[in-house]
Amino acid sequence: MNPDISVVEVNGPAPLLSLKHVSAAPPEANRPVLSDVTIEVQRGERVALVGPSGAGKTTLLRTINGQILATAGEVTFEGVDLGTLGPTALRQTRARIGLITQKHDLVEMLRVDKNVMAGALGRWSTARALRFLFWARPDELAEAESALAAVGIAHKLRSRTAALSGGEQQRVAIARALVQAPALLLADEPVASLDPATAHEILELLVGISRKRGMALICSLHQPDLADRFFDRILEVRGGRVLEYSPSSLAPAIQRA
Repeated sequence: MNPDISVVEVNGPAPLLSLKHVSAAPPEANRPVLSDVTIEVQRGERVALVGPSGAGKTTLLRTINGQILATAGEVTFEGVDLGTLGPTALRQTRARIGLITQKHDLVEMLRVDKNVMAGALGRWSTARALRFLFWARPDELAEAESALAAVGIAHKLRSRTAALSGGEQQRVAIARALVQAPALLLADEPVASLDPATAHEILELLVGISRKRGMALICSLHQPDLADRFFDRILEVRGGRVLEYSPSSLAPAIQRA
C-alpha cells in the first residue's frame, strides 16, 4: 500500500474526535512515540489502524481516551480539549470512550455479570461498586444481560469467566464497553489471539454494533486485508506518524463488509 497523505483531516460537521499536531509517549518511554499527529473522526465512522508492532498504535488509542496525555498538540473529544480537564472531568469524559484491550483485562475468577458491569464504574460510586460485588440488583443484572445479548452470549450471564473460550471472553470485553454507552469505541488488537473464523465473527460484531448504535469505532489491526474488508478508512501508524490510504491504493480483491 502507498500512502496518499500524511495529515488526515475530514471536512464537514464538527468531528467527534480531533487530534491536532499531537505528540505523546507512554510513561515508560524516554522520547515521544507519536509525533505531530493530526486526524479527525466523525460520529459513526469506522476507522482501522494498521502498522507494525511498536509503531505506536496502542499509544495512539490511549492518548485518544486520555490514559496518556499529549506532550504537545491538542486532543479534542465532543468539543472538549482533554488536556484542560481536571481528574474528575477527565474520568467523566473517558466514560464516553469505550476501550477494549488486547488482553481483555477481565477478572477470570469473577462471574461474567461482574466483569460486564465493570463498565459502569465510571458512573457508579465506590459504595455501589462494592455492593454490586456481593449483591446485584435485578436491574443491574438486566443491564448486564442486555449487553451480553448484544454480543450473542446472554446465556453466559452467570458463567465463570475463566471457563469461557477466547472468543467468548472477547465478547464479554465488548459487552463491558457497551455498558458505558460510549460515543466512541476503541479496540486494541481485538482479534490478535483468535483463529481466522472467530476473528471475522468478532470484527463483524464490532462493525455491526457500531452501525446499529451510531458509535464511532477505531480498531487497531495487524492484518491490512481485514482492515480493508471491514472499515471505512485505514490509517497506518509508522515511525510515530499517521498516514491515510484511499480506497484506490488498497488491494481490490477483498470486498468491504
